[in-house]
Amino acid sequence: MDCNPQAGGEMLDLHPMLVLSPATFNARTGLVIGLPMTTAAYNATNPFALAVGSAGGRKAGQTSYVLCHQPKSFDWRARGAKPHPNGKLADPAFAQACSVLNQIIGVE
Repeated sequence: MDCNPQAGGEMLDLHPMLVLSPATFNARTGLVIGLPMTTAAYNATNPFALAVGSAGGRKAGQTSYVLCHQPKSFDWRARGAKPHPNGKLADPAFAQACSVLNQIIGVE
């Protein structure tokens, strides 16, 4: 997902996103709701960043983090989003990311 334009402490440039919204919602609205992902090493001490394994591609071997404190909604069509070549996150990691997000926003 292209996170530009960016302001303040928000992410910028291209980043993978853990999509939380269902495909039917995404297709009908053209929007996607999710959590950005990064390999920035300083997230190792961020209590809201969830380590979910190693990144692939040009960042292979680096730890990939889901930023549970930065939920986003984007127009995926306008931003040219496409599925990540590594595919989906394993169900336990997805559930853990949702749990951390819920600690922040208290939906459940």
